Amino acid sequence: MKNIFKKMNEKVDFRFYANKDQKLEKTLTVKDFLALGLGTILSTSIFTLPGLVAANYTGPAVVISFLLAAVVAGLVAMNYAEMASVLPFAGSAYSWISVLFGKFWGWVVGWALLAEYLIAVAFVAAGLSANVQGLISPLGWKLPNALAFPLGTNGGVFDLIAVLVVAIVTFILLRGDSETTKVANILVVLKLLAIVIFVVVGATAIKAQNYVPFFPKPHPNADGTMFGGWQGIYAGISTIFLSYIGFDSIASNSAEAKNPQKTMPRGIIGSLIIGTLFFVAVSLVLVGMFKYTMYANNAEPVGWALRQQGHVIIASVVQAIAVVGMLVALIGMMMAGSRLIYSFGRDKMLPQKLGRLNHKNIPANALWIITAVGVIMGAVFPFTFLAQLISAGTLIAFMAVSLAMYPLRKREGKSLPTAAYRQPFFPILPILGFLGSLVVFLGLDIQAKIYSIIWFLIGVIVYFAYGYKNADSKLPADSDDEIEENL
Repeated sequence: MKNIFKKMNEKVDFRFYANKDQKLEKTLTVKDFLALGLGTILSTSIFTLPGLVAANYTGPAVVISFLLAAVVAGLVAMNYAEMASVLPFAGSAYSWISVLFGKFWGWVVGWALLAEYLIAVAFVAAGLSANVQGLISPLGWKLPNALAFPLGTNGGVFDLIAVLVVAIVTFILLRGDSETTKVANILVVLKLLAIVIFVVVGATAIKAQNYVPFFPKPHPNADGTMFGGWQGIYAGISTIFLSYIGFDSIASNSAEAKNPQKTMPRGIIGSLIIGTLFFVAVSLVLVGMFKYTMYANNAEPVGWALRQQGHVIIASVVQAIAVVGMLVALIGMMMAGSRLIYSFGRDKMLPQKLGRLNHKNIPANALWIITAVGVIMGAVFPFTFLAQLISAGTLIAFMAVSLAMYPLRKREGKSLPTAAYRQPFFPILPILGFLGSLVVFLGLDIQAKIYSIIWFLIGVIVYFAYGYKNADSKLPADSDDEIEENL
């Protein structure tokens, strides 16, 4: 038993990851990370969640939920920025926790992140599908319900559009990082243009009475959740927190960054600040255009609001640009998820084939795994079911990274490299990031917590059945000089 615990807590030498990730191409710049981060943060959620959260939990105070979620995310983002600066490895929190706390704890966090990415791919694909269907419906085009909705929703069997968009993104990713980032940068510009058009046009239709009361009186919803007051805002924070997972997707690709000591902090913090400003603008305009109750069960409120105001052509243009722009969120999620799965294979925590790179130095095997699972989940599971499950995996990783800041600081400049970016107000801010993430996690609905526990137990079984016996973290004998040149 003593040997088991010793092996579970065995820390990985950071040079092991530096050696293993050397073949990944170092091509990504601050501009590329901002595009990936904004593309992920301003994903399907900015075109869907402001309306849904306002209708289900907060009323006009949805903007407060976004701001408070941004504060918690900001505290964690500073932790991520320093971590990624010191340890720029594929797998983000999984690799960091393995170095700082031990293999088992790294696996637990990585397993939670895996759930996040698998579900996020499905979530974005499902939301993109809803917007495509909203876009083509004014033209009289309509898919049969069996192909338009996930299993068990409105007579659906599987969501055909969700399947197709995941397949398209896989094709883009297989072309290599340089080609992928070119596409992502263009798509992000288009997406930001769509958001700006909505804000400018929608602002002309704002009615002050729609903001009153800004904090509706609290009362229980039919499903037992709370609407209105601070309880509603709290429920809203837990639901929309998935919007801020973009900087984790940046960190997962840090092994492919040029000058990661500077690139990573700028990409992580910059994308969060810009993304929050856009969330606030869209939320204020959306609830100002119509009474928040009008957005109930509406997965494409932005296009709907513009059409209801008579801006049919503008709505079509905005949704068309938004739909294309949403692809960059899938690019970011699938890149990050495939790098996480690659890192599991790299460490032999899962079959080693998953850690192999193809002739373009892309983890193609890992990419095919996340594609297959994303297609199945995006086609079968309802959109609203997926939202809180993403937040659960994200928050577990956020709490772990916040706590890991303390051993990181003790080892910086000694057994670990020195960070180019150091979080201010240490040691206060990391514990605030942990507590903030914990509070948001406790606000998730009971179903999300139950599924998180089930997923954790499955992960423990997988660890002891495979990873415990096969995990590798030994450096090749002749690797030290080559590693030093690349650090």
